[in-house]
Amino acid sequence: MPHISFVALSGIRVREAELASLGMSLPGLQSRLAAISALPPLGLLTLAGMTPDHWTMSLHEARSANDDLVHQIVGERPTLVAISALTASILEAYQLASHLRSNDIRVVLGGLHVTAAPDEASLHADAIVVGEGEPVWLELLSDAERGALRPRYKASGAFDLAQAPLPRLDLLGPSTRPRLTMQATRGCPLACDFCAASRLLGPFRCKPALRIREELAAIAKIDPSACIELADDNTFALGGPHDDLLDALGDSGLKWFTEADWRVGENPHVLRRLADSGCVQVLVGIESLVHQHGGMGIKRTSITRIMDAIESIQSTGVIVIGCYIVGSEGETHESIDRLSAFLENDPCADVQLTLQTPFPGTALRQKLQSQGRLLPDRDWSHHTLFDVTHQPSHMSPAELQSAFTSLIARTFAPQASRRRQSKRRHIWRGNSSLTL
Repeated sequence: MPHISFVALSGIRVREAELASLGMSLPGLQSRLAAISALPPLGLLTLAGMTPDHWTMSLHEARSANDDLVHQIVGERPTLVAISALTASILEAYQLASHLRSNDIRVVLGGLHVTAAPDEASLHADAIVVGEGEPVWLELLSDAERGALRPRYKASGAFDLAQAPLPRLDLLGPSTRPRLTMQATRGCPLACDFCAASRLLGPFRCKPALRIREELAAIAKIDPSACIELADDNTFALGGPHDDLLDALGDSGLKWFTEADWRVGENPHVLRRLADSGCVQVLVGIESLVHQHGGMGIKRTSITRIMDAIESIQSTGVIVIGCYIVGSEGETHESIDRLSAFLENDPCADVQLTLQTPFPGTALRQKLQSQGRLLPDRDWSHHTLFDVTHQPSHMSPAELQSAFTSLIARTFAPQASRRRQSKRRHIWRGNSSLTL
């Protein structure tokens, strides 16, 4: 029987030593990073759900590509190893692939980084998948069985989410997780310059409600008390009533969390139904108090309007995680201090802070590269969202890194974290789907 070993190089990575130590010492920050790190590798689990029954399979979730991981995989004598990695861990993926290939094991690489940098990735694998994996997966497996892998697989069109398989959640084993994942939409119709979702994932699509119900039932069977994170870039981007989706989520009895832009707070139909459908959190990309990114389109508006929308969301009993990008064009010590002061009493019940990062495949990277502002000594392992990788417009790289670290320390200090925790509890008291 052919065997495939799926490998996800998961976990949060931070290169800057002081910031890494803060992540271990601030409880508010530590708990948020731990929840993100524990998210299941939905892309690989989805491909596993498409894999023919005569294949055996295993899943390896690894924080690093160490010798133990290599020995485990080699011991399985796989026909094929499929590795998924984000930009920050792609060099580890290349290293792992090299070790496996030296043991005469075939390796395929895929994911957003591979799609954005296919020529680079193809140097480190027997095959790569460019773009969505579902349309080419069965062909790739057939070629692997015959020992005839092609160097590159790329779909001729966008994948129809009505054909989406049930992810093989059973591969996760018996351990419990803070959240399980499900995808309701793919891509984003907006084109924010720091994001590759609208460029690399094809057109924005919604999964049919019937498929969503089937996935929710499978999740509930594994864990009836599961909290679901929708692996979407912007669930309510089209602004419609979304009754089919909200009905499916509400009928499942499961709690859920998603990402959306601030406009959901001005959609009265969705607002009326969010809490009753089991929604407990929404992450909203505020991005910056004073700086505007290119390509935001209808997402661009005043900070006052955004905060009013956030207050509307939270009035329903659903908390908002406000997401801010630090280090945008024009960022200064003064603007970071203003953000810090704002976060002391902002309406959001939680917060996420990241550094502007020019990921491959984004308009932001193209612009900074054309201006000669990408730092030559920062390889892909620095693209963590927490490490400076470009020359800022008004600060030195060291100044921006230091200012960001100080902002993290102030924002997630014990007193500030307790304030947000108290706000979360207060908001959740108004959520009819929760029992506190």
